[in-house]
Amino acid sequence: MNLSETTLLESSLTSLEFLHRGKVRDIYAIDQDKLLIIQTDRLSAFDMILPTPVPGKGRILTAMSNFWFNKLNHIIPNHLTDLLPESMVTSAERDQVTKRAFVVKRLKPLPIEAIVRGYVVGSGWKDYQRTGMIGGIKLPAKLQEAEKLPDGAIFTPSTKAAMGAHDENITFAEAGKLLGYDLALQIQNKALALYTEAADYAAKKGIIIADTKFEFGQDNTGKLYLIDEVLTPDSSRFWPIDQYVSGKNPPSYDKQFVRDWLETQDWNKQAPAPALPPDILAKTSEKYQEALKKLIG
Repeated sequence: MNLSETTLLESSLTSLEFLHRGKVRDIYAIDQDKLLIIQTDRLSAFDMILPTPVPGKGRILTAMSNFWFNKLNHIIPNHLTDLLPESMVTSAERDQVTKRAFVVKRLKPLPIEAIVRGYVVGSGWKDYQRTGMIGGIKLPAKLQEAEKLPDGAIFTPSTKAAMGAHDENITFAEAGKLLGYDLALQIQNKALALYTEAADYAAKKGIIIADTKFEFGQDNTGKLYLIDEVLTPDSSRFWPIDQYVSGKNPPSYDKQFVRDWLETQDWNKQAPAPALPPDILAKTSEKYQEALKKLIG
């Protein structure tokens, strides 16, 4: 995948009913039971969509999600079907879906993001510095930035904000009020199990998964499914093991690279977001490709 590759900033299918354009994914209705989800090359940071698409990004996210959905299917079922995206659109539209789309079960998304943190970093590090806690969970004193949590990974849910607004970190008790205690506990247990198995696998491939975000949905019987994307550089922090040092934010395979660049810009984190220069774009594309290659070959 190179910078001359055709990018997809927005899909434009006319053969299916358009439902929703998210930060990265475009969603279409196939029928009452199924959706088509297209992973575009859009990049979001600080809850803003950047104006510059990343070549090949949507296909990388799709390949990586497919890998993890299949690998972790024994922990919880997911929303994938066996149907080919190309069979759902016209021949003229196939380029928009090939290797970058899923045909999925139509489920009810739950109103939280299930964040699992194995290391103290990002917004969790800021919370810890301020309160000694992350998501209401008291942590040991004197942890360093990017340090591995000594007692294992923690579940720190957040609300799902509307486009352009910021997600809010909430406690498990608050998640319980939103979802019901039993469902919140089920999500916590599944999220921790998913993270633990994925992190163990990734470590063998030379990657630390510092934290990640899962999303869940239910069918009309209340059965729980893993949905959206899973364990990609968009939803996770991936660090190279050989460059990890506790006490500072390591280099990463994910969009933290873009976040770090944005932090140096004169930008108030409101629309419009700045365009990415060619060198940042090229390095971002390389990071995503390297993560895919390391994890799944």
